[in-house]
This record gives sequence, C-alpha cells and structure tokens, in this order.
Amino acid sequence: MPLDILVLYGSYRRGRLGIRLADYLMKGFGSLGHKAELVDAMAVGLPMLDLRYSDYPAGEAPAAMTALAERLSAADAFVFVTGEYNRGVQPGLKNLVDHYLKEFDRRPAGIVSYSMGRYAGVNSHAAWTVTLSAMGMAVIPERLSVGQIGDTLDAEGRPHGDGGAALERGFAGFARSLAHWAAAGKRS
Repeated sequence: MPLDILVLYGSYRRGRLGIRLADYLMKGFGSLGHKAELVDAMAVGLPMLDLRYSDYPAGEAPAAMTALAERLSAADAFVFVTGEYNRGVQPGLKNLVDHYLKEFDRRPAGIVSYSMGRYAGVNSHAAWTVTLSAMGMAVIPERLSVGQIGDTLDAEGRPHGDGGAALERGFAGFARSLAHWAAAGKRS
C-alpha cells in the first residue's frame, strides 16, 4: 500500500549536508512506490516558539503554520532527519516540531540521524526517541544512522563508498518497518 510520508529536516547551517540525506530518503521511498515530501524547517520559516498551532483561535494562526498543520494531519508517517549539534538535537527541527502536538499524536515516526563524525548522530537519535515518544508518537525500533555524511553521500544525495553501501543496506529494513507501522496505524 503506497504511503504518504513526510521527511522533516531542520538544519539552518550553511552548506547543509543533511539535505543530501533527506533527498536520498525521498528518492528511496519514491522508488518503493510511496509519496515522500520534504518539510524543510528553514523553508517553512516558523518563528521561535511562542504559541503552538493549537493555542491560536480558529483561523488566526499564521498561514504557513496552518498549511503545515493540515499537511501533517494528512500524512501516514514521518521521518525525522536529525543532525547532532553539541551532542543534542538541531534547534531548527525542534522548533518546527514544537509548534504542533495533536498532529503527531499516535502516528508512526522513523528517526534518521547523521553527523560529520563517526558516531552518526546517535546522541541526537536518542534524544529524539524520547521527545517523539513523549509526544505520543510510535517510534519504529529500526535505527538508520549515517556517520561521516560528507563521505557517504555526494552532492546529489547518491551513496558512495563503504558508508553509502551501509546506508543502502540499512534503508531497506528501515523502510519496511516504517511501512509496517504506518499500515498498522491505518488499520486501527
């Protein structure tokens, strides 16, 4: 069954390497027959959190926030592409997510972490697992982590080298698990 998957990405840094990973994931899900769409926190441009979407009176939330709320509600599953900043989460992605709550509740989520170093964003992955679970999301058990991202994906998001081969092997199981949890959620 084809799924509608949102790939959420939150880096605001110059020369963003994680966007390569988001592109790779969208192409990978597309090749499996799913619809995958990028939600780039920097492009959406929400302000620093003051009021969540649900805090606004009906019809008064900023247009970009309302449009994203509708898109989040329509999706079957989410993939959070998260880099590791100082052993923690990306502030841009966290700010984007914090604007919403019920739109994520009881929905399946996969976490794909990355870093410039060997540890592949595992600290960020762990932090997001706790955060998303606390928000009521069903975080799939499969990990997909990419270390030395600059050496793993080229500028077009194509895998290369040993890291690229490992990413391709890991993606297959990750995608199967996300599809399983999304299908289970649709049945309930």
